Parts: sequence; structure tokens; C-alpha cells
Amino acid sequence: MPLAFKPFEQMTPEDYASIGLKVGLEVHQQLLTRRKLFCRCPAGRYSDEYDAEILRHMRPTLSELGEYDGTALMEKKTKKNIYYRIHRDSVCTYEFDDTPPFFIDDEALDIALEICLLLRLNIVSELHIARKQYLDGSIPTGFQRTGILGVDGWIPFKDRKIRIRQLSIEEDACREVSDVGHDRVYLTDRLGMPLIETVTEPDIRTPQEAAEVGQILRWLCRSTGHVRTGYGAARQDVNVSVAGGTRVEVKGTPQIWRNPRLIYNEARRQCSLLYIREELRRRGVTPDTFQWSTDDVTRIVSQTTYEPIRAALAQGQVVRCVLLRGFGGLLREPTQEHTTFAKEFSDRVRVVACLTRLPNMAHSDAPSESLSGREWKDLRRKMRAQHGDTLVLVWGPEADAVTACEEIALRAKEATIGVPSDTRQALKDGTNGFERVLPGPDRMYPDTDLPPLAISQDRLERIQARLPEPVWDRQARYHALGVPHDALIPLCVSPRNKLFDHLVAELKIDPKFAAVVLVQQSKAWRRAGKPVEQLRDEELLEVFRLHAAGKLTRDGVIAAIERLVELPPAAAGGTARLAHVLAEYNLTPLSDSELEDALASCLAGLDNATFADPDRKCRYVCGLLQRRYAGRLDGRKLAERVAAHLRAGLRPRAVPG
Repeated sequence: MPLAFKPFEQMTPEDYASIGLKVGLEVHQQLLTRRKLFCRCPAGRYSDEYDAEILRHMRPTLSELGEYDGTALMEKKTKKNIYYRIHRDSVCTYEFDDTPPFFIDDEALDIALEICLLLRLNIVSELHIARKQYLDGSIPTGFQRTGILGVDGWIPFKDRKIRIRQLSIEEDACREVSDVGHDRVYLTDRLGMPLIETVTEPDIRTPQEAAEVGQILRWLCRSTGHVRTGYGAARQDVNVSVAGGTRVEVKGTPQIWRNPRLIYNEARRQCSLLYIREELRRRGVTPDTFQWSTDDVTRIVSQTTYEPIRAALAQGQVVRCVLLRGFGGLLREPTQEHTTFAKEFSDRVRVVACLTRLPNMAHSDAPSESLSGREWKDLRRKMRAQHGDTLVLVWGPEADAVTACEEIALRAKEATIGVPSDTRQALKDGTNGFERVLPGPDRMYPDTDLPPLAISQDRLERIQARLPEPVWDRQARYHALGVPHDALIPLCVSPRNKLFDHLVAELKIDPKFAAVVLVQQSKAWRRAGKPVEQLRDEELLEVFRLHAAGKLTRDGVIAAIERLVELPPAAAGGTARLAHVLAEYNLTPLSDSELEDALASCLAGLDNATFADPDRKCRYVCGLLQRRYAGRLDGRKLAERVAAHLRAGLRPRAVPG
């Protein structure tokens, strides 16, 4: 089956249906608040500088039922040293569990409830905070405080609905700086910032649909104006499974456009793993018959020319070999694009045994890439390997090498079962790598520091009253108004959309022109480094009001706003800055007679012989006049007037004086 898997570009919805693809999303979105979720530290204050560094070691704890979470046990095997770099302005003793939490931030809770209502979720009557265990070090306490706010909602998508399983409010984790060997370093400035997690049901049928649904959820959040934007402010996890496989979580994609290829590669990987399982069964290798062994082979390879092993031996490290019975040839089986089954083992060695320097293993299914034929022959004799067996070599400090061998054997046994339940890391090339075992319910337990919080009907009614129009309804309405396609979504989620509605409904401004100015032109100014955000809605409203009254042309509107952007920000409200612009620059539209005189003067000085093409002459004249009377001419009307003159062959009027 893996050999028949089509390239990404050739896959069709029918192809994905044939493998039983199911996809769900988990969308994490930071909320735009002044403070963190459970303390009073400022939110959104990032810095790579730090005042102190704290070292911690993580240990698993029992759940309420007296059981350990599998992820926590895996993290324990890594023996990581976790270093936290802290800045006094963005962290307090709460983040390190030395101080009890404050009550949940009201501003964050209101924003989360607002998004719950937009998603049509059934909101809980009481918010119960739970602790979710995290032993990767991303949270210094070893747990994240989280609570479910709403369940069983939906959003419209094409001709159907995408069900929303739940929305939770929780605190964000640290920013990872580095992870090398047994040392992992974090910055704590992001720690504790308010975050919502929106979880969909597995209703998404293709990788492309996952990107489309992700965009809808992104637009919905941004339409409130109450979420953070920019790289890292929103992150998506994709849950993927195929028929016969299991749910695998590909974690932390900061850009939605990456999701389709990640989903494709995970679907391909699961199909490949199912094929490998069936091939192992055909060979008689099952969970019950699986056999492996390991031994120290440092002496046998002591004279090797393979550089990674030579470097390890020079540092006093050991080399161990794992024998996998019946796995011959399978480690070179393709699993993802440009990736083979061998990477499943290499990833486990890297993550769990902390042998992070690559390559960290070699195997006999690709012998020519590493050791000599004689060395492989000696190794097969040492391990008593038979035809159809595979040898895997690892090297490193003795304790880590032993851990690596155990992980290789564990991953090989999982191959006899099928697709393991993993959390996997999204890689930039569209493939994924092992990150940790998929967490289970045993990592959750009630938080005893915070009492339940009632969600009152009065609170919900207050939030409902200010609820923005659903983004899909606004999109349909703007499309009907003729808003350009590339300005449609940016306008829907822009804080200026209320201003746009007023301009169109009250001042009868052309919707297309208003959208171009508020979205496309503003984007151009922003890219040029101009502080567009300092413009007040009341200033923009007054500019368009002058245009509606015939006192500013379309070009005059753009010229006036551009000059407003260049002025220092106003200390208070009002339109004093606009008055200054209008007094400083003459933006009064030319009258018809003034335009005729300007056109006559321009045409009189031209030599017709130099303009064989009338369109070229028209563009030249328009450009000349627009430069001379910047902001005082309507470009479209001017082009029509000049073209009419040239078509009619009219002689220019005499210029007065």
C-alpha cells in the first residue's frame, strides 16, 4: 500500500476517503489582556534578556486514581535538566508554585466566553479549574491550569457543519530556547498568558479542508478584536487518523498553510506503518513472538572509519547493537516524503535517550552508508543474526546508550501492533518527528487552590449584547456589496469594519473604494513603516464625510489620510490634525473650468508626433496633471476626460492671459 500512495499534489478527496482519513483541529489562541491568567504580572511583554536562571528536575505524580500518565513516565526517562530564564518584570512567585493563584482574570474570561458564544457552544454553569500534567519542563510547576468553558458547538463549512467539541481557557507555557542532550532551556515571559484551546470533532475530510477550517477559526477569533496577533500568538495541533490506525497529534504549527502537507505525510506514515505490521505478521512476528537482544560491540567497531562512531569513541563513549528478529529490510521502507521507517527509531533515541547529535544510529538495512562489509559481518556473528534480521547500532554515554537500545526495542514491538499513539513535532519540510507519547486522561486532576466559578446569566447577556456579527455572515454581506476578494477577509476581521459599515450605510461611500482605502492602502502604508494604527476612526470618518460632500476627490482622500499618518499622534480626540492637513495642503478639487484650463495648457505644449499610441499619450497627460495637482483630481474622471478629448480630436482652448 505505501508504494501506491500518490504524491501530495495528485491526491484527491476520493483518495483520502479510500484510506478513511479523519482530521480534527486543536487551535490555541492567545487573548489580548493586560494581565496573565492567574497572577497580576503583565501579559505580552517579551524579552530575550533575563535576570536569573533556575534549574529544576521534573518527576511524575500519581493521578486521582493512583496511576501514572504514560507521557510523564517517558519524560522521566529523559533525565532532563530544565533551566528557566526569568525576568523580574514578567514573572512572579506564582509561576513557580511558591504562591497560590489569584482568581481567574475577568478580562480573559469575558473574551473566552465571547468566542464560546460565536461558536454556538453550550456554556457551563460553573467553571472548574483542573491541573494538566506537563513534565517536558514547559511549565515550571509541572502542570497547567485549565478549565472547560463550553461544549457541543459548530461552525458552518461549505454544505455542512464542523462540530466544535469544546473550548477551554488555560495558561500558556514557556518559550523554548534550546534542547541539546540532557539540557533544556526556557524563557518564562510567555508563561501564564491567557490562552483558549478550541477543539473540533474529526469532521475534516482532506488536508486542504483542515487549512480552510483553521482559517475560519482564526478569522472568528480575530473578528472580536480581543486576541493577540503575530507569529506564535496562535498555534494549531492537527489530530490525524486513517482506517486501522489511531489518533496521532501533530503539534504546534504556527502557520496554517503548513497543515495540509503535515496531514498528508502523517496519513502516508500511518498507511506505511499498517503495511509494515502486516508484513511482520506475514513473517510470523507478532507482539507475542517478537524477539530482540542487545550487546556492547565497542571492541568490534573500534577501528571503524565511520566518522560518527570514531568521534564517539574518541570521547570515551560506548557502542551498542540491537538485534531485531524478522525486521530485515523494513527500516528502509518509506514512511513520509524523503523519510524511512528508520527515522522512527532515530527519533526515539534522540528524544528519550537524549542522543541529539545526528546521526545517532546506523542499521544493517543500509549497510553501505556506515560501516564496512567486514564490520557488519563481524557484528552479525557477534549478535547471532540470521537471514531476515536487522541490526541497529547506537553510541553515546553508557547509560544513554542502554536507554536507546530499550527504546529501539520498544518502538520495534509497537510496529507489530500498528500505529502507536504519539504526539509528533511538525517539521518545516512538511514531515513530522516523534515528540512524546500521546498523553492520556491520567494526567488531569482537580485543582484544589481555586473554587468553582459560577458563570452567571447576567454576564452572558452582557457579552451577548456586544457580540460581533459572525465572520461568515459579514463575509457574505461584504461580498454582496462588491468588496474586492483580496480585501474581503481582512476587512471582516479588521477593527475598522464598523467604520466601513457606517461609511457605506450613512455616507453612501462606494463600498469598493472604502474597502480599498481601509484595507489595501492601509496595508501598503504599514509595509512602508508608517504608523497607520495611530489614525482615529473619527479622523477617517471626517475625511470620508468631506469626500461625500464633494470637497475631496478619491485621490484627495488618500492624500489627506497619508498626510495624517505622517503627523505626530493626537494627544486627545477630535479632528485637529485633519484641520492642520487641510490648511497646510491645498486638496480642494479642481472645478470643471479649472480642469479644462489645466488640460488645455498641458495638451498645448505636447508634440503629437512623439505619441504614436493614443493610450500612451493619455497616460502621459494624466500622470503629468496628477503630479501637478496631487490629491485634487479624481484619477478615474480625469482619464475619462482626457480620453474624450483625444478621441474627439478637439483643439485645446486658448489659455487665458
